[in-house]
Amino acid sequence: MRKKRWKRTDFTLIEVVVVIIILVTLASIATPLYLNYVKKANVGAAKTQIKLLEEALTGFRLDVGSYPDSTVGLRALVENVDQNAKWNGPYLQPAVPKDPWGNDYIYVFPGEHREFDLMSYGADGQPGGEGENADIANWEETK
Repeated sequence: MRKKRWKRTDFTLIEVVVVIIILVTLASIATPLYLNYVKKANVGAAKTQIKLLEEALTGFRLDVGSYPDSTVGLRALVENVDQNAKWNGPYLQPAVPKDPWGNDYIYVFPGEHREFDLMSYGADGQPGGEGENADIANWEETK
């Protein structure tokens, strides 16, 4: 007669709780690191888009003779809004991008800080702010 071997196929409640505690601990460590990475990536993306918009505005100025005024704004880079004969665009394809937080870039011509001011209000979408809510502008030093 053969002895039956007992096979364990279920997890005990203690084992399940220990695994859950380990997963929650790992998530509590990894989540802030990931969110901080996303914030830095959004700021970097906004700075890059501002540089690209500056280049497109420079191309517009070289063709037309001046930057678009504030009333027309960045739309002048993708469509000939003034029916200007010297317009040789579009200078951006397919459209003017929004900032990484889904807001429009702010364009002012003539600018207070440079020939034109171009900025994003950051994560909060409001002027001013500190830290992650700080404005990102073309006249600020690149860090």
